[in-house]
Amino acid sequence: MNLPFGVEQFFAVFTAYNRAIWPFQIVAYALGAFAVGAILSGRSPARERIVFTVLSLLWAWNGVAYQLLFFSPLNPVARVFAGLFVAQAALFAVYAVIAPPELRFELRAGWQPIAGLALILYSALVYEILGIAAGHGLMNGPLFGVAPCPSTIFTIGLLLLLGGRSVVPLSVIPVIWALIGTGAALMLQVREDFGLAMAGLILIISLTSDWLRRPQS
Repeated sequence: MNLPFGVEQFFAVFTAYNRAIWPFQIVAYALGAFAVGAILSGRSPARERIVFTVLSLLWAWNGVAYQLLFFSPLNPVARVFAGLFVAQAALFAVYAVIAPPELRFELRAGWQPIAGLALILYSALVYEILGIAAGHGLMNGPLFGVAPCPSTIFTIGLLLLLGGRSVVPLSVIPVIWALIGTGAALMLQVREDFGLAMAGLILIISLTSDWLRRPQS
């Protein structure tokens, strides 16, 4: 499959986008820190609502501001991507209002929380370091919270901290984007996005292992 644009055009969009939305990048980091802090504190009775609200805002922003307004002129398929992101934002918004009672963001026993925290750290710090090392420059490439791939990695990291059967509906679109983003990353050689493939795989393994552990009726 050939992309309708090249590497230089792809990063030129990010350069224009990052300049246009400044300083929302800082707001995105603040929102992400607020969500993670609500989980790590373990004291907020509203932590699920907080986290789902933050995720809804980030996915809506990525769908409308990046995919629809900036990326779709370069790639018309981005209108479909925008629809996926807005749909996921709406789902998170619904969960923020009427979250199933069994859902809890917490540092429970098992490997999933460790993997989740590692992915959160990757999306917020390691991802940007790899981008700078690749020569993209801090403001010329995808950034945490305002670009689809690091935002999806962050989301998957949070989903790994979430327990309950209702995690599955929240995971469908992130896994779909992990597949789409990984394919584009391979063609464009955006190495920091290779972590998206690992995040998607870890989430699938987590969901599968949780399903296998449940009593089968």
